[in-house]
Amino acid sequence: MLIATINSSIVLIALPDVFKGIGINPLDPGNTSYLLWMIMGFLIVTAVLVVSFGRLGDMYGRARMYNLGFLIFTISSILLAVTWMSGDAAALWLIGWRVVQGIGGAFLMANSSAILTDAFPANQRGLALGINGVAAIAGSFLGLVVGGVLAPINWHWVFLVSVPFGVIGTIWAYLKLHDTAQRQRAKMDWAGNVTFAVGLIAVMVAITYGLQPYGGHSMGWTSPWVLGALIGGLLVLVLFGVIETRVANPLFNLSLFKIRVYSLGNVANLMASLGRGGLQFILIIWLQGIWLPQHGYSFAETPLWAGIYMLPMTVGFLISAPLSGILSDRRGAWFFTTGGMIVTALTFFALTVLPVNFSYPVFAALLLVNGIGMGMFTAPNRAEVMSSLPGNARGAGAGMTATFQNAAMVLSIGIFFSLIIAGLSTTLPATLTGGLEAHGVAAAQAEQIGALPAVGVLFAAFLGYNPIEHLLGGSLGQLSPDQASFLTGHSFFPSLVTQPFSAGLHVAFWFAIVASVIAAAASWFGRSREGRDNAVTAPVRDHPATPAAVPGSGS
Repeated sequence: MLIATINSSIVLIALPDVFKGIGINPLDPGNTSYLLWMIMGFLIVTAVLVVSFGRLGDMYGRARMYNLGFLIFTISSILLAVTWMSGDAAALWLIGWRVVQGIGGAFLMANSSAILTDAFPANQRGLALGINGVAAIAGSFLGLVVGGVLAPINWHWVFLVSVPFGVIGTIWAYLKLHDTAQRQRAKMDWAGNVTFAVGLIAVMVAITYGLQPYGGHSMGWTSPWVLGALIGGLLVLVLFGVIETRVANPLFNLSLFKIRVYSLGNVANLMASLGRGGLQFILIIWLQGIWLPQHGYSFAETPLWAGIYMLPMTVGFLISAPLSGILSDRRGAWFFTTGGMIVTALTFFALTVLPVNFSYPVFAALLLVNGIGMGMFTAPNRAEVMSSLPGNARGAGAGMTATFQNAAMVLSIGIFFSLIIAGLSTTLPATLTGGLEAHGVAAAQAEQIGALPAVGVLFAAFLGYNPIEHLLGGSLGQLSPDQASFLTGHSFFPSLVTQPFSAGLHVAFWFAIVASVIAAAASWFGRSREGRDNAVTAPVRDHPATPAAVPGSGS
């Protein structure tokens, strides 16, 4: 889980070096789709496939599907690392194998929670799933640091770092994980699989392309293609829901949502993921585009240092997630899930009142507490949700939970980016035009640059490029050396964009506050009445019994 989620974020920091290595400018309008698919492709694939792979685990053995995932993940990592092409061919190669890597990751994500739930008794599940949750979410933050260290040395290493772990993990899982009981196979729900995949992919792709400019608009939400994919995808998902109520062996066992703890636990997980999913991107942009340059860091250095300065959040999570898992095994989950989301909401509120050019100790303290709040929620929530399921539906149930979480991550990125772009678009054009004119740029060119979509400025800051240097291009030679140096220096762009960025930032944080409060409420009303393992003993319709997949042949 750690290496899978490290790979979901390691590319974020490494993108400038990757694109430079293959000879493509990711900020060129014609290459924006490459950029978006490198960021979102892995997440979209895992969101679409985890529920199907969890169902396969119930039918054919969770250990077997887990092992297959490790193998696919390792092979795709090797092929990514040996990329020898350049230009468009290299970009398509990387995107394609990132998608395959996501398939391997989906096998791992779909079956790991079910394997752990089978292997551990109720009074140890919180700790076991807490460690798994720590690996999953900590990896997304550690990937930023690992990518920032390795990419400047050699961008191939960003993908190569997974290979030894993948090889060892594949061999270890094959030797040590065994399904120890008889399985009853059932027919695959092909109609459900197809409609679910088509519907969710359409929605995810619409969100991805909705971030790109369309016509005279700063974003693509008015594009007929985006609207068609979004509405069409939602309609197909409605059709999927109808199909699932009528087939013998459904992909999504909707009867599981009659289990109050499972349904409200998933609502809480969904809203928590919506609140935190885009946070990573917003903090990266905040640090790389504004705060770090204002404090003397060059734009080329900002990706690595952004990952380092975000480490307090990871530390808080690493401390609280296992601890809350242990304590929730003894005292019940509701205090930690509800309390964790309230703590998280309070830190989001504190971030809204923090100046854009903040004092780092205060910022670090807020990140630390935010990580503690998220860690308090994650392990107990996962343990309570998984414990509420009957043993023969844990693979499918875990896949459904992972689908909600991964889909929420993609949706959260779309929401946070859209809110920030909307905030920038209202004031950035006039601010940018006026600032450039005041420092010697011709009025016509300043207006032309000011009219460019805000998403270009946002992506430049996100990738660690100097946005002004990129926008002015060859025109820098027409300015005096002093003016050119000032415009492309550490202070001009950050001071220029601070106020426009702050407007979008506050809206994004308020969205996260609302999502966290809803997650806290769902955790409270969905708490287990027993306070411990409340696994349902009643049979679940048409789900085959499956064996436990346990570590070690003697367990």
